[in-house]
Parts: sequence; structure tokens; C-alpha cells
Amino acid sequence: MAQLREIKGDRPPSYPSKATLAAELDISESTVDDWVKRGILPKPIKRGGSVRWCWALVDASLKPQSDQEVDPFLSALNDGR
Repeated sequence: MAQLREIKGDRPPSYPSKATLAAELDISESTVDDWVKRGILPKPIKRGGSVRWCWALVDASLKPQSDQEVDPFLSALNDGR
């Protein structure tokens, strides 16, 4: 596993790497892969040899769409049991 870098400032990076995204979400890199496969997290953006996630899309994917809808994040976690 890549050595994790400390997140500095009061916000996550706009386009984090897998290692930085995992650190920000307090999950492992393999969990990032699993959550992408399960649709919990958006697919990464691939440019050249770099794989990055748009933090705005990650943040939006982890929030319920409305107060009356079922939270897709929690539903996907519960379905994986």
C-alpha cells in the first residue's frame, strides 16, 4: 500500500488519488475499489497514467438525494452483508 500523505487544510483535494481518497474517507484502497464496483462511489477519471476522483462527485454520491429517499450509501452497505 502506498504511504498515505497527511491531508492539510480544511477541505479535501479537488481530485484526490486513490490513496488520498481512501485516507479522507477512512477506508482502505481495496474498499474504494469495492465501493466503485458497487456504485457507492463514482468511477475515477483516468488521464495519462493518473487515476483521480472528482471530490465533488464523491461527496455528492455519499449524500442522500432528499430527506424522503433511502440513503444509497447505507442501502449498498446493507445489501453487501
